[in-house]
Order: sequence, then C-alpha cells, then structure tokens
Amino acid sequence: MAETNTIQENAKQDITDANTYKHQARIIEIKKFFKDPITIVAIAGIIFFLLLFTIYPLIILLKDAFVRRYGGVDQTTTYQFSYIFSTLNYQVSIKNSLIIGLVVALGATLVGFLFAYVDVYLKVKGGFMRALFKIVSLLPLVSPPFVISIAIIVLFGNSGLITNRWWGISMNQGLYGYPGVMIVEIITFFPTAYLMLKGLLKNIDPSLEEAARDMGASRWHVFWTVTMPLMKPGLANAFLVSFIESMADFANPMIIGGSMETMSTQIYNTLMGGNGINANYQAAAMSLILLAISMAFFFIQKYVFERKSYATISGKATRARIQIDDKSVVIPLEIFCSFISICVIGLYVVVIMVSFWQNMDTSDIVYTIANWKEATTGTGLDSLKATLLTSLIAAPLCALMSMIIAYLIVKRKFVGRGFIEFTSMLAMAIPGTVLGLGFIRGFVKGVFHTGWMQGLYGTIWIIIIVFIVRSLPVGVRSGVAALRQIDKSIEESAYDMGANSAHVFRTVTLPLIKDSFFSSLSTSFVRSITAISAVILLCTSNIKLMTYVINEFAGKGAYGIASAYATILILVAGVTIGIFDFLTGLLGKGRKIKGAKKDNG
Repeated sequence: MAETNTIQENAKQDITDANTYKHQARIIEIKKFFKDPITIVAIAGIIFFLLLFTIYPLIILLKDAFVRRYGGVDQTTTYQFSYIFSTLNYQVSIKNSLIIGLVVALGATLVGFLFAYVDVYLKVKGGFMRALFKIVSLLPLVSPPFVISIAIIVLFGNSGLITNRWWGISMNQGLYGYPGVMIVEIITFFPTAYLMLKGLLKNIDPSLEEAARDMGASRWHVFWTVTMPLMKPGLANAFLVSFIESMADFANPMIIGGSMETMSTQIYNTLMGGNGINANYQAAAMSLILLAISMAFFFIQKYVFERKSYATISGKATRARIQIDDKSVVIPLEIFCSFISICVIGLYVVVIMVSFWQNMDTSDIVYTIANWKEATTGTGLDSLKATLLTSLIAAPLCALMSMIIAYLIVKRKFVGRGFIEFTSMLAMAIPGTVLGLGFIRGFVKGVFHTGWMQGLYGTIWIIIIVFIVRSLPVGVRSGVAALRQIDKSIEESAYDMGANSAHVFRTVTLPLIKDSFFSSLSTSFVRSITAISAVILLCTSNIKLMTYVINEFAGKGAYGIASAYATILILVAGVTIGIFDFLTGLLGKGRKIKGAKKDNG
C-alpha cells in the first residue's frame, strides 16, 4: 500500500514538474519575444497592412450593401438584396455565373485529369508530348486572361476567319455568349487542374494498383476501383478551384460574352453605368453575393477536400511506376491531348499573327507593323511603362512580405498568428472585381470617409497595393512550405550568438529559402502585369495599364492592336520567368559547387 502511494506521489510530482517546466518555458518565450522589438514591429506592421488593405475594403462593401439612398438620405436596409433577387437582369447574371462556373469546372477538371493521367501513367515515346504539355501549362501563366477570347473571336466570331471567310457560314452571334465563354474558360483554367492533379497522381503508390493487377483485375477495373477512389479528393479540389476562378473571371465574359452578363461584368456595368443614385450600393450588394459564393467554395476546397487529399495520398511512391504501353490506351489519349495542346498553342499563334494584320474586315488580309508602332509609342508606351513600373515595385515588396509572413507563421508563436495566416490567404477567395470595388469605395473619400488616405486613390500606389494583396497568398504558401523543411536549431544557434531577428532572417533564413523568394518574385510580377479584374476599376485617365488598354481595344473590335499589346505582355512575362528560372538555377549550382569544394578540401 505504501509503495502504491509512493508511486502515485511520484507521478503527481512528475506532472507538477512538467507543468512547471512548461510554464517556465512559456515565460522565457514571452520574455524573448518582448526583447525582440523588430519582430514586434514586423507583426504590428503586417497586421496593420492586412487590416487596412484586405479586411477594411470588405467591411466597406458589407456596409454599402445594406444601404439605400432614398430622398437624399442613406438608410440602413436590406433593400438592395431584395432588389437584386427580384430584378430579372441581376437574376440572369447570377444564373449565368453559376451555370458557366459548374460547366467550366467540370470541363477543366476532366481535361486536366486526362492530361495528368497521360503525363504520369502512360509511356510516351520521345519528348514531343512532354514539350507540348510544358508549353500548354506555361502559356496561361504568362498571358493576359483574355488572349484566348481574342483568338476565338478572330477565328469563329461574326466575321471570323474560319466561319465567315473560309466556310462561308453566316453566324448570327458567332461563339459569343455561353459557348464562347465556356470554351475559353475551360482552355484557360484546365492547365491549373492539370498541374494540381499531376502532383497527386505522382504520389499514388504504384504497388496499390499493381497488387490489384496481380490478382487478375483488368486495367479498367483497377482504374475505377483503386485509382479513382484515391483521386476523388484531388478531383474535387481541382473542380472547386476551377469553379472559383470561373466565378471570379471578368475579362473573358466581358470580351466574348456578347450581351450575356455574369456577376463580375454586372458589378462593373452597374458601377460604371451610373444607374441611379443607388448604383454604388447595388454593385456592393452584388459583390457581397459573389464574395459569399466564392468564399463558401474556397472554404470547402481548403478545409475539407485539401485536407482529405493529404490524408488519402500521403508521402512519395515507394518505387517507380511501370507505365502503361498498351497501344489501345496510349494512342487515343495521346491523340486527344496532342490535339488539345496544338489547338491551344495555335490560338496563341493566331493572336501573334493578328497583331500584324491591318484590317480584319477586308477580304484580303494586309500585313503591317502599324499595330506594334501604336503599342510601343505614345499611349501604348505610357501604358507599358505604367505596367512595368507598378509590377516591378509590387513584385519584390510582395515577395519580401510573403517570406516575412511565412517566417512569422512557421517560426514564431504569438497572439494573432492565426489572423495573419488566414487574412494573408483570404485574397485567394476574393474575386478581383470585388476587391477593386472595395478599394474604390474604401479610399475614394478616405478611410471611413474621413479623408485620411484619400490621396491614395488615383495613384500608382493603390494599384501596387492591390497587386501585393492579390499575389500574397501564393508567396506565403511557397514560403511556409520551404520554412517547414528548415530545422529550427539552425536559427536558434544564431540567436544564441547574440544576433537579432532581423539579422537572423536576412543572413540565415532568407538564404535558405531563396528559391521560394525568387519563385514568389517571378509569380508576383507575372500576375501583376497580366491582371485585369482587380485593377480595371482603379485605372484612371492618368494611369492606364496595358491590360486595361487591351480590354478597351478588344471592346471596340480593334483586335489587331489588342493582339499587339497582348503579345508584348506575353513576351515580357515569358522572358521574366526565363530570367528568374536561370537565376534560381545559377544560385542552386553555386551552392552545390561550394559544397563540393568544401568536401574535397
């Protein structure tokens, strides 16, 4: 009995000692935190930035959505929502967005899955298919979102080169409206689904499928009973991401949608059309509905299916996969994917060719460089300078801020860490048109209409800030992934030698994650120069970005000039990615060579 009591007392004492140790460790951690003013300032600055430029615009939209101006007085009411849901134009635009979003998500996921399956599972001879896949996955990243729309109109529009001139078909609306928007968005968004699903397919352990094959199951049976169940979370993830991108898309419905309106174009037309004294409030209410739909699907994608995908497909494959070489499987899928790839590449070639056409309405095409002269002189040169200036400023700021936020999330424990992580990723769920409207309503008269920061509107800085907010989630995700692979003891040793947090971050952490930094830098720059939906409402007569000018020319039917502008952006983005890839590879080689010399010495 006495022995039992002694054991119990010792156990209680161990628990007490453990709690005391945890308490003392927590106190030491808090003291270390408050002795590091640089970290405190960084946290305060990040929180202030996110509150002011992410949360505040949404709060303003939320406030405006419940306002109605009646008799010269603003009233708090739900009238705007009642008006939207009872007005035919708004009802139709909501229905259009939902239908297009579902069809595009399904189409992009299916095509992306076929590409990923061919890339991972099929034994493809030669490098031709690999080159096609790489080009197709890269092109949407380096081009404005409406390039495909211009190409489709040129080929299949009312005066399309194929439909009108070659086939002699008189098409009433060409491919405008539903078919045009759906085709264009599937082509635009399926590479994203392909890249997502390719990674998941690579992580499936081939031994699971080979075990089923060894038991006599047919390849088709294995596909449906083994591969597909493992891919369901990934497919749902790709579907939801494609749906969100389609719902948020502004440029393609604006250019090829014809008279059909989606929620994004309806918001823009309501605000810019000056439809009465309640136009601003109606646009805000419509934005809130679009935001609610996008965020609902974003949360489902991020916190349900994204987690399931990691739980279902974990780790790397134990050994190399035996790729399928059955011609009855390989040949049809190769033909399908090659056909889609060549069509996509062909559409981009069409845009480049159109940039040298003088007049598309004549029976004979006349080639000229006049479009390029206009795009590189006068207004065109000004828009190019504005685009490059804003993007070159935004990209390094975004990359640095992304790495700092990632560092705080992974390496520091403090009150508000969850808020920073959530808010920095929130822009992924905010459609660009909604964010642009929030910045207009939030800063045109100053913060909360006090006049403070009113001067921000109409300057390049508001566009730079929007670029940073829009690209921040990608950089943060990249930085977090890289930092979680770094052992904390590396940085702790620097702290023990007396270095402060800024010095450790600059000399230890940042060099270790420079690949992620350059990746964020490159991605932010490319996303900025090709952005349209978030900045079209913020461009003024003094500041016109190239995407804004392209949209103007495309809206007027001046596809030659619009194509010249678009080609310039594609070239700039492509060269930028090439430069950053080269620098990243060069830095990697330098690290390996240095390590090799050290080993040999």
